[in-house]
Amino acid sequence: MKRVSLLLISFLLLIVPLQVSAGTIGGKDDPGGVPGQWYVGDTPSYIDPNKAPVVFVHGFNSSSRTWWESNDMYQVALQNGYETAFVDVHPDKNMWDNGILLASKLQEIYNYFGQKKLVVVAHSKGGIDTQNALIHQNAHPYVSNLITLSTPHYGSELADLAYSSWAGWLAGIFGGRNDATYSLQTGYMSQYRVQTDGHANRSRNPIYTFGGTSWGSFGSSLYWGGLYLSSYGQNDGAVTVRSSRLPYSHEVRVSNWNHSSIREGRNTFHLFRPYLTSSQPSSFFSAYNEVSASAEYLDIETINPATNMILRGGEYNNSKKEHFVVENGTNHLSLDWLSDQKHQQLQVVSPSGYIYSNFAIYENDNIFKGAYHHTVTINQPEAGKWTVLANETKAAYLMNVSIDSNINDSLTFDYENLQVSRGKNIKALEMTVHLNNNGIQTTRTKKQMAQKEKLPITLSKAGVYNITIDFKGKTANGDDFERTVVKSVFVDEKGNVY
Repeated sequence: MKRVSLLLISFLLLIVPLQVSAGTIGGKDDPGGVPGQWYVGDTPSYIDPNKAPVVFVHGFNSSSRTWWESNDMYQVALQNGYETAFVDVHPDKNMWDNGILLASKLQEIYNYFGQKKLVVVAHSKGGIDTQNALIHQNAHPYVSNLITLSTPHYGSELADLAYSSWAGWLAGIFGGRNDATYSLQTGYMSQYRVQTDGHANRSRNPIYTFGGTSWGSFGSSLYWGGLYLSSYGQNDGAVTVRSSRLPYSHEVRVSNWNHSSIREGRNTFHLFRPYLTSSQPSSFFSAYNEVSASAEYLDIETINPATNMILRGGEYNNSKKEHFVVENGTNHLSLDWLSDQKHQQLQVVSPSGYIYSNFAIYENDNIFKGAYHHTVTINQPEAGKWTVLANETKAAYLMNVSIDSNINDSLTFDYENLQVSRGKNIKALEMTVHLNNNGIQTTRTKKQMAQKEKLPITLSKAGVYNITIDFKGKTANGDDFERTVVKSVFVDEKGNVY
């Protein structure tokens, strides 16, 4: 973006109703980044009355700059004759806080454009914030359509990871545990979907969704997120395709975009351009009336937590030895050492003493923004006890080992019933359960588990719980193995688990 035209306060007071306070719009020469400010792009050479003004809303850990810095979205919209506005919301607040903020800004922008209905194009969590404004904060009269670009409507398993027992040190250092991340836990979002999808205002604005399936090459910024989420299905390095959907929305396209490229004008503008109108299609409301609102939020397939991971984490001084066990028959493993330090002497040592040190090192730009990934993939790894050697003066870390083995299919965590099942490939199993509820940690262990075993915990009060389960066991062939499972759940006042 070459330039964004800021609104002068004196000009605003001439055209916008007086209830708009002068300080909320800005007036700077350097737009972007201050929550509550919004900016108007250059006016097209011809304003087509059939084209709605387009309001762009950014996502998690971002700002309005995301639409014009290293992105052609603003220029493409301008060249196609659209009036534009860009809103800054809180990058670290939940959808309730940002929903209230957005509702007031949408009203201001609606008035600025002569009370012409707007279309909102929202990236990532910005779609959740916008839907909150439309439905719960009654901003729906100002908007015709909502377009979401890789919005995690059902939450993110990466947010669950940030609140797991192993990620606490690292998430705390980088601010990964904030109101935004907390609200993106899959358990919290399951409850939020119940609150939202049955709301009377839900049908007032058509929603058009996009999802991505690319997470880049080995060592790229979104690679680790894509690898972690791959057990939950196709994803763009930050959000799964499953989570980008809503059963009552219209899915425009799922394609090989990553979480960044999906918001670039050259990639998606031409696809959502047909929906940039101030009028709403009657076909949307016809389709909506055919579906039962009370059951819609159940239509998205339920996926049990992944069982292919081993997690470890914490903080250390001087040096650290971390261990994990690999079972016989493992096809390959991918190890990621996520740390607040960039390690130059990190090593992985096999049971026979072979040393791997060829790590791809790259910076995280999502929930653990600013931390460094150190990733290595090993094919046909030896069975037995592996060691990771880290040498730094002081560091926090999260180790994630992804195992490709048939044991993964023999271990299941049914989170709705809080029950673990083991298949015929597992001869013996024990588990240690770590429970996090609003910062209160509880740990319970169960040895000599049956084929089906309830978790040794009680979720006695309503709220969001993050469950981390560490498993140790033996395969049917007598090999030792380990796994870690992470899942957040929401318990309502009646004891129902979501």
